[in-house]
Amino acid sequence: MEYLRGIEKMVLSMIQPEPLPGSYRHKDMSIDQIVDRALRETEMVAENHFDGVIIQNMNDMPIRQITRPEVIAYMTRIAYDIKRRFPELVMGILVNWDGVAGLSVADAVGADFVRVEHLFTGANVTSAGILQGQCVEIADLRKRTGSKIKVYADVYEVHGIPIGKKAIGDAAWECVHEAFADGLFISGKTPEESIEMIKEVRKRLPDTPVFLGGGATGKNIHELMKYYDGVSVATWIKNGDMKNPIDVERAKIFIKEAKF
Repeated sequence: MEYLRGIEKMVLSMIQPEPLPGSYRHKDMSIDQIVDRALRETEMVAENHFDGVIIQNMNDMPIRQITRPEVIAYMTRIAYDIKRRFPELVMGILVNWDGVAGLSVADAVGADFVRVEHLFTGANVTSAGILQGQCVEIADLRKRTGSKIKVYADVYEVHGIPIGKKAIGDAAWECVHEAFADGLFISGKTPEESIEMIKEVRKRLPDTPVFLGGGATGKNIHELMKYYDGVSVATWIKNGDMKNPIDVERAKIFIKEAKF
């Protein structure tokens, strides 16, 4: 199994900057101020021994599937400054909800991987409407640019309703062997469902890295990490709301439970 930077049981924190200029929720914060706040949050993540971060423009809701050019520019600026300040951290990029844009940002800044949520394969009904798989466009971009950035794809993200849903093992197999994902994010609506899902996926893909994409808490992560190669966390270490800043004490609890 090929791990990112050779790290087993990887623990990643989501870095979700303030609403970017041009988005509905943006007010008067400049891009310099947004970058500064993201850097301070990343510093806290590094000090608490997380392995890395995933940078996501989660606060830009509502978001359509094809992102605007200014989002790509602002996300590249944020990710570049974080990468330059914290080169030791593993870095993932997640642009809501555009995997092609995410891969573009990741390749430009030299990130370790891009996370494609909701729309790598198949189709999902979300608050933004129907999101359709972008695996063809992503493969085309990788071929055109010669990109070596790893693509990690969510299979049945919990906040979307799949159209024509298949068994999780079949859907995961297609992501890797027909759409060429390098790794996966898998999560259910409960810890028990997440464990059931990963067990099914392992039967079909024993050598594919699989991360837990959501639902982790300081109370359940120790058990969940017995099954997964890594985890990304946001809500729990932000006291139940991704719009909140990271709670340092909760971050310490989480990393301790996940790593030991």
